[in-house]
Amino acid sequence: MVARPVFAGHDLIAFCCNRAHQSDIGGGAPGTYNSAATEIFHEGIRLPPLRLVERGEVRDDLWRLLLLNSRAPDLMDGDLKAMLGSTRIGMVQVCTMAGDLGLAATRDYFEGILDLGDRRMRAEIAALPDGVYKGEDLTNNDCFEPGEHFVRVSVHVDGETLRIDFTGTDPQIKGFKNSSIANTHSAVYVGLATFFNPDLPGNEGTFRSVEIVAPEGTLVNARPPAPMTMNTLVPGTEIIHAVWRALGQADPARACAGWGKNAVPTMTGQGPDEAPFVMYHWAAGTGGGAVDGRDGFNGTTGLVALGALYLPDIELYEQKYPVRFLRQQFREDSAGPGRYRGGTGVDYAVEVEVPTTLALRGEGLRTRSSFGANGGRPGARAELVLRPVDGHAVEPPQYGILPVGPMTLAIEGAGGGGWGDPFEREPARVARDVRDGVVSPEGAGRDYGVAVDARGRVDEAATARLRDGRASP
Repeated sequence: MVARPVFAGHDLIAFCCNRAHQSDIGGGAPGTYNSAATEIFHEGIRLPPLRLVERGEVRDDLWRLLLLNSRAPDLMDGDLKAMLGSTRIGMVQVCTMAGDLGLAATRDYFEGILDLGDRRMRAEIAALPDGVYKGEDLTNNDCFEPGEHFVRVSVHVDGETLRIDFTGTDPQIKGFKNSSIANTHSAVYVGLATFFNPDLPGNEGTFRSVEIVAPEGTLVNARPPAPMTMNTLVPGTEIIHAVWRALGQADPARACAGWGKNAVPTMTGQGPDEAPFVMYHWAAGTGGGAVDGRDGFNGTTGLVALGALYLPDIELYEQKYPVRFLRQQFREDSAGPGRYRGGTGVDYAVEVEVPTTLALRGEGLRTRSSFGANGGRPGARAELVLRPVDGHAVEPPQYGILPVGPMTLAIEGAGGGGWGDPFEREPARVARDVRDGVVSPEGAGRDYGVAVDARGRVDEAATARLRDGRASP
């Protein structure tokens, strides 16, 4: 993260910050997602807060240290410059505002914005029935062995306040899917902000009325030196899911269905020019969960980005990396059925023309990772297969570091959960899904009670028989 102080005269009034992923910050795996890590020292360079700009000049020694510890120093160089530039623009704009309004008024405005967030959230909480509501979600492995590891939460609603208590969550695990306390707070805030009114202010004041209890030594507050590079995704997703499931009991109309979990590896190698590269297979997206009134997002990139992390341009990837894409399309029948269906995963296949090393991150594999709400059903689990050019197809482990030769990588992204009874979905919407390749004709009849003819149109008489048949004793 880059944090730039903002001064009005000699008074510190704000920080302008930019927190962003880097393509690689060292460590034992490409992209720094080290699936084999068992302690934080395996996960790349660690730095205390350091002054990157001193007396108006970038410290060249620190800049070179950062680039030296990256497999993609050219990308880090550009990204860090962009981060510095964005915080400078923010600083200039805040200084301009303070000059126009005056220092005292500017501080009053800052406090007013925070106070507004506090009042708005308290009003949302007060509309819930007082009580204790429980939710949970799990990861089905510790990066080395299969096993169920739960995030459990009790949400205590008391007037205008919430206590989010993770007592009962399972202990921290061997692999790099442990959460820091800061990440846990962030994930809880995402879960709350997405459940309540979508126009709640996005600031610290909004969460003044929220207390978080995260026992030390658990998945949501791991003790050093636990590895935790993956924590924004896992258990970040599990934390959000658990909070949603608890709040959905307090207000079922706002219940959110679960999102499919990712199964996208990171890949490193050398291109024909012998230059190193790091490539993320984000194009193999997952399906988002549905809510009342809206289907889940199709082919998105996972819950923690809420659909804002766009899938990459595969034509551009073919120019940048030694790969050739075979397909990237909606995965049929992967969306969780519901009155509002879940989002569909992506059916993805790519030929990799050179030897590479994969950092496997298959959280959505083996078991269904989404869930339905109010009668909706979960989406399909993810699938991943490697086919070396000189061998048979193999199903790799969910996590790990795997050197491979030239190959074809095929991923079927997990589907999101549906919301509401699938037999209440409008038949015309089901027929459109069939025409779009999201639902098969067989799936339309089986999951929705809708008969679709060869031209993709609803057969109303047959549909009535299917739906009446389910309702019969």
